[in-house]
Amino acid sequence: MCTDAVGTDEPPGALASLLAFAVFESQKYGLPTTAAALVFFVMPDLARLVGIHPPGLLHQAVNRGWIPLVVLVGYSLGPIVWPPLFTVGLGWLTRIACDRTLGRGLASA
Repeated sequence: MCTDAVGTDEPPGALASLLAFAVFESQKYGLPTTAAALVFFVMPDLARLVGIHPPGLLHQAVNRGWIPLVVLVGYSLGPIVWPPLFTVGLGWLTRIACDRTLGRGLASA
């Protein structure tokens, strides 16, 4: 198990579950959801390419797990019915879980 900057453990099972759910949603709703999940899966790398480097505030925001979790819960409980928004949260959270599983936590200041 890997420990992130907050001190919580990210089990590898969480990564597998998130990845399986993202693939399921992508298959169910088609290309727009697949594109949304993939774009937000690579978002931390895209952020790095445009010059957002650790330990900056924007870098920290892109790599925090609670932000995509709020997107997922908000979509699930809210009145919006647009599946790509849900897969945005799944793709983003899957990437964060992947980074934590591989031992790449948040950069400290």
